[in-house]
Amino acid sequence: MKRLCALLLFAFALPGCFDTDTLDPMERQPKYKAFSANPFFEDGRAMRPPPANTVPRERNLAAPSQTGGFGPDGKELTSIPVPLTRELFTRGHQRYDIYCATCHGLLGDGDSPVGRNFSLKPPPSLHEKRSQTVGHTFQVIAQGYGLMGSYANELPVPDRWAVVAYVRALQASQAGRIQDAPGDVRVKLEAAP
Repeated sequence: MKRLCALLLFAFALPGCFDTDTLDPMERQPKYKAFSANPFFEDGRAMRPPPANTVPRERNLAAPSQTGGFGPDGKELTSIPVPLTRELFTRGHQRYDIYCATCHGLLGDGDSPVGRNFSLKPPPSLHEKRSQTVGHTFQVIAQGYGLMGSYANELPVPDRWAVVAYVRALQASQAGRIQDAPGDVRVKLEAAP
């Protein structure tokens, strides 16, 4: 019985002693890796050039408003390239509350339950980022920045512009003065405790 137990223990422990390359048939199959030589083709390369008249998926042919925060001159956009409508701000508010407010806070001030528990660096107040261009804000959403990851998969391009517009509205609202409000709103604000 002891021999059987020892044999079973040995049988279960033995696979852990091997390198996975020797056991995985995909690793042992004959193949050419990227950038290696291949005598089968005339040019001797394993990687093949793309077929003629094809467009690589990395190449972007859309208008600047659809691609990112840069204009045709390569500089960051300073104005939002889509029409500013109530629907755009509403959509931006919804998307901001879902994806951004968890860290940056509902007011964009960086104060949130999640943000307070960051151990390395708390999320910044978006009001301190008021001088950044809208193109920069768009790029941060698309590519991430610092500890913040990319939201390109969660926010398609139109939603990114909606969030940028809403962030700009948040920044303007938090820096606003009572004197800037319309008359009827100003009366209500001054009457409030």
